[in-house]
Amino acid sequence: MTALLPRIDHAVVNVLGELDGAAETYRRLGFQLTPRGHHTLGSSNHLAVFGSDYLELLGYEPGRVAERADAWRYPPGLTGLVFKPPASPGFAAELQARGVAASAPREFSRPVDLPGGPQDARFRVVDIDGAVPDGRVFFCHHYTPELVWRDAWRHHPNGAAGLAEFAIATGDPARAAAPFAHLFGPDAIRPTSGGLALPAGDAQVLFLTAPEIARRYGPTAPIPSDGGERMAALGLRVVSLDRVRAALLAGEVRGVEEAEERIVVPATEACGVVLSFGC
Repeated sequence: MTALLPRIDHAVVNVLGELDGAAETYRRLGFQLTPRGHHTLGSSNHLAVFGSDYLELLGYEPGRVAERADAWRYPPGLTGLVFKPPASPGFAAELQARGVAASAPREFSRPVDLPGGPQDARFRVVDIDGAVPDGRVFFCHHYTPELVWRDAWRHHPNGAAGLAEFAIATGDPARAAAPFAHLFGPDAIRPTSGGLALPAGDAQVLFLTAPEIARRYGPTAPIPSDGGERMAALGLRVVSLDRVRAALLAGEVRGVEEAEERIVVPATEACGVVLSFGC
């Protein structure tokens, strides 16, 4: 396999059985959400779709918690970091041959209602076992990207245009970054203030100490008390901070802070994940 380039496909916010409330919360934050989708695996979701990536609110409807119990063992909040893989169907085997703890690929779908009738959005995922203890790291291949990245869904009142940062809190940035160095090569990891960074296309994955997480994202960011790893904050690139301010004011979002040309929404207002908006 040629060098694997890190590119973020989407970020997952685990909302468990609170899909209705989570959708209302994120609409108040200024996101346009897709209609609710239902995976053949048993989970359900709403998406905030951007240019080449998206944010996913993932949960379950009443009576369906047992159908995908593996996904619900993680705490509410940011629990999924998803990369774009090569299109090769042998990708998982190639990772395994390199000594990466990759799962066998799983395929599933969800119907998408379109004006001409429903069509199935189809996916193939490969999990990387144990990369972050309190969350999932995986690759998602889209057989039908045109059913996800539809232009009508890419326009958000808050001006969100894409993912910019995916921050992981850790007591040891080198330890937290090690599985990603194994995946993408040691040269992919670079130093940054308060930790390490993995550039990933237009975004970056950050492995930051607790003091740096608190400095960047405020005191509500979830930080493990044992010095382990926890997915903590999500940064979004926006076209205008004025549009963010207007959307948050209209949504009556509380506890908003501004610093370093960024607007930060506390985890208490965003289903357990800190959201940072910046240009």
